[in-house]
Amino acid sequence: MRVAIFTETFLPKIDGIVNTLTYLIQHLERRGHDCWIFAPEGGPENYAHARVIGLPAHPFPLYPELKIVPPHLDIEDKLHIFQPDVIHVVNPIAIGLIGMRHARQLGIPLLASYHTDIPGFAERWGMGLFVEPLWAYLRWIHNQAALNLCPSTVTMNELALHGFERLGVWTRGVDTERFNPGRRSMAWRSLLSDGDVDAPLLLSVGRLSLEKRVHWLKPVLDALPGTRLAIVGDGPRRKELEELFAYTPTVFTGFLEGDDLANAYAAADAFIFPSANETFGNVMLEAMASGLPVVAARAGGPLEVVSDGETGLFFEPEDCQSLIDMTRRLVLVPSYARQVGAAARRWAESRSWDSVLDGLLQDYQSLVHLPALERQAA
Repeated sequence: MRVAIFTETFLPKIDGIVNTLTYLIQHLERRGHDCWIFAPEGGPENYAHARVIGLPAHPFPLYPELKIVPPHLDIEDKLHIFQPDVIHVVNPIAIGLIGMRHARQLGIPLLASYHTDIPGFAERWGMGLFVEPLWAYLRWIHNQAALNLCPSTVTMNELALHGFERLGVWTRGVDTERFNPGRRSMAWRSLLSDGDVDAPLLLSVGRLSLEKRVHWLKPVLDALPGTRLAIVGDGPRRKELEELFAYTPTVFTGFLEGDDLANAYAAADAFIFPSANETFGNVMLEAMASGLPVVAARAGGPLEVVSDGETGLFFEPEDCQSLIDMTRRLVLVPSYARQVGAAARRWAESRSWDSVLDGLLQDYQSLVHLPALERQAA
C-alpha cells in the first residue's frame, strides 16, 4: 500500500502531531508499505524510508512557528509519480486542502485526522469572535473526507455536535521501553531540582504557549512550600514564563527529546498538566509509562487517558484552586503518589504503538476497498 500524508507541521518542529507521525512512518516501513510526506519546506528530505516533499510556506502571523502553505499549489505531477492508494490529511488547514483537492481530482480515497482544538485555542487567545467561523471552516474541510479520525471518543462526540460526519477514533500509543520508571537517576533528579534531590519534584512537559496555561503552575508552587518544579519544553512564551517563575524553585530545561526526555520523566514525582483544551495529550501517556501520577483537567482527551483516583487526579478545568488541591494530595502523601504512579505504568503498558497503528492501517485498507461511488458521495 502507498500512503501520501499531507501535514501542516513536520520536522524539525516537534510537537504531539509530529511525534505521532514519526511513529506512523516507522510503522509503515515495518509493515512493508510506502509513504511520501508533503509538508512545509524546511524539514529533512527523508525520514526513515519515506520521502519528504517540502512545499513553499510562510509563517502564520498569529503563530509564527506554524508555516502556511498556499492551498492553490499544484502537485499532481508528484502524485502521478507516487501513485498513492490513499491520501491522509493531518490536521488540515491549508496544505490539507491541497491533498483534498488532488484526492478528488484523481479519485484517490481520502482520510482526515483531527488533532488540535483550534476553536478552543482561539477562545484562550481572546479571539472569541472567530470560534464559530473556525468551527464552520473545519467542518467544511473535514466533511469532504471519506473518514475523519479523532484521538479520543470525547473529541469525536464534540465534533459530532458541531456537524462533522463519518467519524472514528484513532487513539495514541506510547513506547514503554523508552519511557520507563527504571530510568530514574539521581543525576537527572539533581539537574531538574537544582540539587535539592530530597524535595518533592513536579514536572511539566509541553509547548510554552498561552493555551497550555503553564502560568497556572506558579500558584501551585506558591501554595506548596518546599516543592520544586521542572518545566521541559520551549515556545513563544518561554521568556515571559521565565520572568514569572524567577526567584521560585523552578528549572527550565528547554526542549528535550529521546532518552533525555525519558530520563526527565523518570526523575520526577508527579506530572502536572494544566492545559484544558487537549484532544488527547501524548505527554500524559509518556509520564504514565514513566511511573508518574498525573494531574490533568477533567475535560477533553484526558478523560480517556486518566482514571480519576487510580492513575491520576482530575482538577476542574477552569479552577486553579482545584489544580492546587489535587497536586497537594500527591505531594503531602508520597506513598499515595507512588501507588497511583504504579497503576499509571500498568495501564500505559497496554497502549502499544503497534496495536494502535495497525488499527489505522485497517482504516486505510477499508477506504482503498470502498466503492468509488461511496467515496464521491462523501
